[in-house]
Amino acid sequence: MNTRNFVNLHVLISHSPSCLNRDDMNMQKTAVFGGRTRVRISSQSLKYWIRKSDYYKAQLGKPSVRTRNLEGLIPQFVSELKDEFDPDLIAQVMEMFVRNTAAEDESDDAESDGETGAEGGTKKLAVAPWALEEIRVLCAIVRDVVLTADETAKAKEKAGKQKGKNKKAEAEVIEEALWKKRAKAVQEKVFLVRTAIGSALDIALAGRMATSGLMTSVDGALAVAHAITTHTVEPQDVDWFTAVDDLTQDAGETGAGHLNTQQFSAGVFYRYASLNLRQLQLNLGLIPTIDAPETPESRARALDVARHTLHLFATVVPNAKQQPYAAHNLADFVIVSLADQPVSLANAFERPIKDDKKLGGFLQPSIERLADYWTRVNRAYSLNEQARAFALEGGIQLGERPALESLADLEQWIARDGQD
Repeated sequence: MNTRNFVNLHVLISHSPSCLNRDDMNMQKTAVFGGRTRVRISSQSLKYWIRKSDYYKAQLGKPSVRTRNLEGLIPQFVSELKDEFDPDLIAQVMEMFVRNTAAEDESDDAESDGETGAEGGTKKLAVAPWALEEIRVLCAIVRDVVLTADETAKAKEKAGKQKGKNKKAEAEVIEEALWKKRAKAVQEKVFLVRTAIGSALDIALAGRMATSGLMTSVDGALAVAHAITTHTVEPQDVDWFTAVDDLTQDAGETGAGHLNTQQFSAGVFYRYASLNLRQLQLNLGLIPTIDAPETPESRARALDVARHTLHLFATVVPNAKQQPYAAHNLADFVIVSLADQPVSLANAFERPIKDDKKLGGFLQPSIERLADYWTRVNRAYSLNEQARAFALEGGIQLGERPALESLADLEQWIARDGQD
């Protein structure tokens, strides 16, 4: 069985004029790399649109529900689980799931303003990823956990010894003791919880961090870089647009009903991601610990996820400003490697690509630079990666091997664990 643990994805997509990712000033996101300005698409944006895509739902299942609106989510989950558990228990488990969560949720692609005070003295929760199956398993674990008579007596004794104005009611102290015992029971059965988390694959891929409550921390299996153009894009174009008021025109008046500007540009983007196969197997509950031996079946499942991840990174485009720009472009060139470590090829473009003097354009020089850089890095560091490429245009090679002619062929190569 192949022992290489990382699947490295390198994707080049040439986007027609567009504005796929904006900052808080409604300007295109950019980054300075190699001393030159590049247009950027954030990793958060890429992961969001991948998670929301039809292909993801069809091939990888329903993603988690990401929300801080606990009051709105509880009725949904209670409705789903009411035939299995008492509704009050479901609500209690969901409340304890995020109880005392740290001020910022650290899942890779969550947005949060933390537990800041809100009007009325309530606190806002961080945006958390919720999986129905995880709540189901948690309810099953904690349902039969109760305090013994001795544990109850100790809790009452603790309540009686409290001093000061912040004393808690006896019932509250007993409730805290109960939930500490239930949290311990969850940790003792964390393998069951991890298996349940695996039902929402986006959590297994992106990960999340929890500091308390019943939420289990998950180290993300998929690292995603911000996509940047392989060449300089400066200055960017600005579209001056207007909206016509038909009734005003009919009345014989001139001028627009609305006018504004929007920054846009075109470019060849380099996307990079690395998938840790062993971490993914752990997150899906396929192996009990990170050091446990993987099985042919567990590795095959991880590779199946990897091939779908490749398809998503080669085909999914952020939906921002697509109505006026329609930059629905697919990958032009892809390199996939099975490797012993994550390796980015972004430095192939630290020196910006210049347009092709004969034919024009940045795409062909970018493809040639990326393929050449992969060859040089592998030779220089004896990486011994297993790699194949896919290219829309014929005649392109990776090392001594011609690029595959369809993305499906490259997906199958991954599923076969790098075997031709």
